[in-house]
Amino acid sequence: MPAARPGERKLQILQTLAEMLETPNAERITTAALAARLDVSEAALYRHFASKAQMFEGLIGFIEETIFGLVNKITAEHASGLAQLEAIVSMLLGFARKNRGMTRVLIGDALVNENERLQLRINQLHDRLETTLRQSLRFAITQQEVAEGLDAGAHANLVLCFVVGRWHQFAKSGFKRDPMDAWTVQWSRLRPV
Repeated sequence: MPAARPGERKLQILQTLAEMLETPNAERITTAALAARLDVSEAALYRHFASKAQMFEGLIGFIEETIFGLVNKITAEHASGLAQLEAIVSMLLGFARKNRGMTRVLIGDALVNENERLQLRINQLHDRLETTLRQSLRFAITQQEVAEGLDAGAHANLVLCFVVGRWHQFAKSGFKRDPMDAWTVQWSRLRPV
């Protein structure tokens, strides 16, 4: 690894880890394999991260920052709760399309046999997403864009299950089933009325 500023090296490790996760049906990633890919010793990795779990935490942190940064942008740009909901779901599907390795983290596939706190953190991320979707739905109800009797919690859960299901299909197909396929048609069915 060429000389780099401290933050750059850490980012390079995380980028390489994410790239390694893009391999469909990849075997468990070891620090030895990651070090070999970076052409450094395992000790060099441990100068930046105390453990492999910390590396995955770094990826999860990046995912959270990116997704919720985009959510904030969407909610600021769209005055309509229904438009917010559609844009957020579209963004989540597009994020998976552009970040295949991180999709495996989002569905927990890459976290099997890793520290259980990593899966708990992903579960919390999913809970935050569901809360965000519920807020957009409640906003749509107050704007009278959808029926007042709509159960925002149940519908937010349905929408999140749809998103996670599309993420699973994408990852389990070896990244061949585009999560955005038929999105327009599916949104017309998923859209609350």
